[in-house]
Amino acid sequence: MGSKFHAFMYPWFGFGHMIPYLHLANKLAEKGHTVTFLLPKKAQKQLEPLNLFPDSILFEPLTLPYVDGLPVGAETTSDLQSESKLILYDAMDLLRDQIEAKVRASKPDLIFFDLVDWIPEMAKKFGVKSVCYQIVSAAFVAMFLAPGAELGFPPPGYPSSKVALRGHDANLYSFFARTRQSFFDRVTTGLKSCDIISIRTCAEIEGKLCGFIERQCQKKVLLTGPMFPAPQEKRVKPLEDRWNHWLNGFEPGSVVFCALGTHCFLEKDQFQELCLGMELTGLPFLVRAMPPRGSSTTQEALPEGFEERVKGRGIVWGGWVEQPLILSHQSVGCFVNQCGFGSMWESLVSDCQIVFIPLLADQALTTRLMTEEFQVSVKVQREDSGWFSKESLRDAVNSVMDKDSEIGNLVKRNHKKLKETLVSPGLLRGYADKFVEALENEVKNTKTS
Repeated sequence: MGSKFHAFMYPWFGFGHMIPYLHLANKLAEKGHTVTFLLPKKAQKQLEPLNLFPDSILFEPLTLPYVDGLPVGAETTSDLQSESKLILYDAMDLLRDQIEAKVRASKPDLIFFDLVDWIPEMAKKFGVKSVCYQIVSAAFVAMFLAPGAELGFPPPGYPSSKVALRGHDANLYSFFARTRQSFFDRVTTGLKSCDIISIRTCAEIEGKLCGFIERQCQKKVLLTGPMFPAPQEKRVKPLEDRWNHWLNGFEPGSVVFCALGTHCFLEKDQFQELCLGMELTGLPFLVRAMPPRGSSTTQEALPEGFEERVKGRGIVWGGWVEQPLILSHQSVGCFVNQCGFGSMWESLVSDCQIVFIPLLADQALTTRLMTEEFQVSVKVQREDSGWFSKESLRDAVNSVMDKDSEIGNLVKRNHKKLKETLVSPGLLRGYADKFVEALENEVKNTKTS
């Protein structure tokens, strides 16, 4: 059929970007399209298990060129400390000649990208349609689309006074403040010069914000929905025995599960504050956390006497866990997370109470959307230092877990309503299907014009 197409994908080399891109690639392949997925060599092994259509999705590994300051062997953001992640921009820019050669040889119909802003210019040269696919929230994309927009001051016409960075948000995210201009320029250039804008969200959550982006960029924004993994991608298997057995020992809805993402590295004192805050709740808890900076394991960084005090009711784990399966266990009643966009979606389609500890600027905006606009969650309050205390973490968790809490009951009611909307039959699959159909029409029209 003429509408079948070949797409290139060149996402930012962080697993939080590459994995959602691969979920989208699976959707395209399911519909009969082919994808060439450009990625760093080391990432291929980790992503291969998520490739459901290896005959249709071809991994094209790239070797990052040497850039001053890039550590030997570093290929993704997880290989770098926050301060040095910008070096990846330079390395990915230097891959342009290699990518141009591949595009010239393969003649794809589309090329997807997010932060590499020269893709649209290159694509035009070869008659290829460029698709700027943003996997972060529309709130974050929208905040930086108007000239002169500043942290804490939404741009003119921005549809929400609540979903804005302010107070400790601006102070806390010093890395973002230092890199803002580079990020701003790349995202805005990509959005305004691409042929098609798409965002991993849905109108029920961010419709007004997407409308603002359309007006600012003067082009339609196509929404994919959250693009959850297909059922077979989750490999529908039972929860690991170790966790199933442990969780079965507690009352339904009583356990607090805390996970702050696989690439979040807290300072040691903040990590200990997190552990002590969970202890102070008095509730059973499971914390999944990376070792803090300067520690080789989570265990060696635990507060003195902590393991003995929480024995039997609390675990801090540095290894991998199946987050969706833990969230679906009947004993888990609260999910504490950093409000990364993937964790936010998993929060919304779970039955758990939601507590957010945003750690990056985009997470702060999404947290405001969820806590202030939709009122489906609570946020851990910051201290004057910009960080959270064990008491503020305890208070946030207890405020939603106390059955007599007014705020706890409010967010539970609102969360239930929003979840019912999101899981209504066909809604999310409908977004993905309409998105692919729109791309097919775009390619067909290009070929017949």
